Amino acid sequence: MLKDYFSKDYTLLKDKKLFLFDMDGTIYRENELFDGVIELLENIKSNGGHFVFITNNASKSVVDYIKKINNLGISADENNFLTSTLATILHLKKHHEKQLVYVQGTKSFITELKSAGILVTQEYDENAKVILVGFDTELTAEKMRITSKMLTNVKSAKYYATNPDWVCPVDFGYIPDCGSMCFGYEKATARTPIYIGKPEPTMINIAMQKFGFANEQTVVLGDRLYTDIASGVNAKVDTVLVLSGEATIKDLSESAIKPTFVLDSVKDLLKVYKK
Repeated sequence: MLKDYFSKDYTLLKDKKLFLFDMDGTIYRENELFDGVIELLENIKSNGGHFVFITNNASKSVVDYIKKINNLGISADENNFLTSTLATILHLKKHHEKQLVYVQGTKSFITELKSAGILVTQEYDENAKVILVGFDTELTAEKMRITSKMLTNVKSAKYYATNPDWVCPVDFGYIPDCGSMCFGYEKATARTPIYIGKPEPTMINIAMQKFGFANEQTVVLGDRLYTDIASGVNAKVDTVLVLSGEATIKDLSESAIKPTFVLDSVKDLLKVYKK
């Protein structure tokens, strides 16, 4: 028997076929890959499974993420990624087709939106029907001013954000993520966004449908209760909380969101595959 933090047997994870990994805080911290990740991914493949990275971080495109992961020594392509950007594009196409969208985000984020046919402006424009904020690692005071002006003056525009994460892990600790940026706008403009990425089950449902796996064959692994684990709960799949990132045991004890298993890190999963 393999016991997790609360003495639950997590051996059954060997029967899972679709592994959906969060990235920041789960498989790496900024540019440092956590121990055991490469071996675990190889074991998943050799066991007939498939792994997908599902991330709320919309600051990078899938192409950027592939380069980053490859540079860290992981063999992966576009079939191994789903991002909040994709979920956002699907939402905009469904609900705001051909409508002008004011966007605050990175150049990479803007490029992906435009490539998908989204009508984007980064300038103040009262004709915009949508205001969209992404995790912006290129944020400037001028961008903040324009976004605040849009939120204040264009009341009729739907307000969305890619993800509610408060912080993003970096090598020295954390920096503010999209949720924190939006909290600042709430204080300045009294408006709160509709969040599109995790904890919504969109990316999980897309992955299961795309690769042909059922709920009982799928597991979500992440370091945040209110995004990663909540998305798995909402998609009705098993979840693994790892303590290598944001969430702590104290957070877990105070949260209504409960994972199926709790492990120190994804490296603990290697024990599942040992003969």
